[in-house]
Amino acid sequence: MSIHIQKRHTCTGHNAAIYTLAQGHSPRHFLTAGGDGWIVEWHLDDPEMGRVVATVDTQIFALCSLPNKARLVAGNMNGGIHWIDLEYPERTRNLQHHKKGVFDLLLCSDFVYSAGGDGFLTRWSASEARSLESLQLAHVSLRCIAHAPKRGLLAIGASDHNIYILEENTLAIRQTIHAAHTSSVFSLAFSPDEQYLVSGGRDAMLRVWDVNDQFTQLSAQPAHMYTINDLAFSPDGRFLITASRDRTIKCWDAQTFELLKVIDTLRYGSHPRSVNCLRWVDQWLVSGGDDRQAMIWELS
Repeated sequence: MSIHIQKRHTCTGHNAAIYTLAQGHSPRHFLTAGGDGWIVEWHLDDPEMGRVVATVDTQIFALCSLPNKARLVAGNMNGGIHWIDLEYPERTRNLQHHKKGVFDLLLCSDFVYSAGGDGFLTRWSASEARSLESLQLAHVSLRCIAHAPKRGLLAIGASDHNIYILEENTLAIRQTIHAAHTSSVFSLAFSPDEQYLVSGGRDAMLRVWDVNDQFTQLSAQPAHMYTINDLAFSPDGRFLITASRDRTIKCWDAQTFELLKVIDTLRYGSHPRSVNCLRWVDQWLVSGGDDRQAMIWELS
């Protein structure tokens, strides 16, 4: 499979690293947030002009938008959860919940899940902005959450090297993939058809797990030089994209998991520092990094 890659735009304006990306208020809007505490909205059709829509007083590690697009949830480095109302800022709630940082947030139906540096996974009511239940999965940080809605499963990656597979409805642990990586599990994603779970770790390994065969490992390969910070499947299911502290973005065939292309600084003008986050917005790929920039990519 051949792939053509073109950088469409570089979004600048943040004063610190970008750690997280989220959907904006329309299919062609996206949000960036990071070390400066700013949440900035951008439009794919006019990416020159970013708009600060909210701020918090510390670094933001995780972000998600709620269904009505006027409400956001942000997780900070100290374990705080910010329920942000963009239309009525006075309704914003700032809750100190996890004892350490919030490393991931995921919206699933009527619930938001937060992964904490204290090892707890918390389920929140998205409409009421209140915690419903918490489950301690590890004694170290939970780093990432993935969702398989058709199977009703959550996958949680942790710094104890394990991946925890949970029943979405009950939060019962269905399975633990012990020693899934030789260090922290930083990134997880189910394939769009939910046949595979893909994981990336601080060990720079990319691993593929067979969901239909009790998460048996199908493949493992050294994918980057350093930590795989994030990974994302393309909406059509053809490509898997990985982002790393080694300053590269890599494109993989999502069926064979063979490397197709390396997006680097020299050839493509990519991030000159760590690439921290990825998100598909409409049919475009957006990346964010330690260079304080978000980049918009066209893959065809």
